[in-house]
Amino acid sequence: MLRHNADLRFTKRFAVNSVAMLALTFGVNGARADAVSDFYTGKTLTIIVGADSGGGYDAQGRLMSRHIGRFIPGNPTVIVQNMPGAGSLTAANQLYNVSPKDGTIMGLLQRGVFSAKFTNPQGVRFDLAKFNWVGNLSSETAVVIAWSATPFQKIEDVMKQEMLVGGTGPHIDTETTPRMLNALIGTKFKIISGYKGTTEAVLAMERGEVQGMGDWSWSNVKTRKPDFLRDKKIRVLLQVATEKMPDLQDVPLAMDYVKTPEDRQVMELFLAQKSAARPVVAPPGIPAERIAAIRSGFDKMIVDAEFLKDAHSAKLEIDPAPAASIEQVIKIFAATSEATGQRLKNAIDPKMAE
Repeated sequence: MLRHNADLRFTKRFAVNSVAMLALTFGVNGARADAVSDFYTGKTLTIIVGADSGGGYDAQGRLMSRHIGRFIPGNPTVIVQNMPGAGSLTAANQLYNVSPKDGTIMGLLQRGVFSAKFTNPQGVRFDLAKFNWVGNLSSETAVVIAWSATPFQKIEDVMKQEMLVGGTGPHIDTETTPRMLNALIGTKFKIISGYKGTTEAVLAMERGEVQGMGDWSWSNVKTRKPDFLRDKKIRVLLQVATEKMPDLQDVPLAMDYVKTPEDRQVMELFLAQKSAARPVVAPPGIPAERIAAIRSGFDKMIVDAEFLKDAHSAKLEIDPAPAASIEQVIKIFAATSEATGQRLKNAIDPKMAE
């Protein structure tokens, strides 16, 4: 009987203590949620897009701006600010060194920031590992495109004859990809630089100023220019990706033409950043509860029916993923040897191509 009473008293004390602990836990979490909501109520959240207006990055940044505020406590107003320059290095440096570290600024950067410590070290004033990564809006398969009126029927033709392609900046994929292909598989792309963005470069192809595109997102081709495919105005010569797209099974991969293990390492490194092609980031130093709320909001947004419907209506093909997908890419670059990094730089550096 005494044993029974002792057990009963222990059980009661355990239950009371458990309830108290749960109340304390929920109270703390509730207080944190209230603090985040109080902070964002009436605030404006700015998304800095590290690219010009009118292109794919800008369109995806504005898509996100229309929805993510619904999933952050306090429902802040969300606006977009374009900050092009040096393949998003201008925006990345701004986010890391200048932007407020209070959770009111985010960024959507071009994927070249992952390899910038090798390819453009003098322009890097940030540590990738110290950013607060939020998520990825899309991975990307790039394709090499030839306009139908040109003589290029297959990628081997570009290995025999110079092909003019439009470029939108020395550290952007429209230029880095064809330079890499020239260096690693022997193509003869000649880059006509100076176009403001992909839209302008594609218009130049239509006008006959250039003969094709050395790197164009396959998802953008399908969603933005379906008539090009329907009317056979273009030919897809090559996929720049780790594996073939289901609807491009007859188009070879760039990796198929790589001849040495060293060159394969360089191309694999280049392709790694395409798996996190639309990275969303926030500055370092943001209070933990606010960055947690931003990440949670992003994760909820990317599976939201209204967001997905808007993406479809805007003809944006997205393939979103949480922050862990970006952190894997950062680990790959962190583990890359200086020798391989230097070979990547040599392959895509405009000065080396002169």
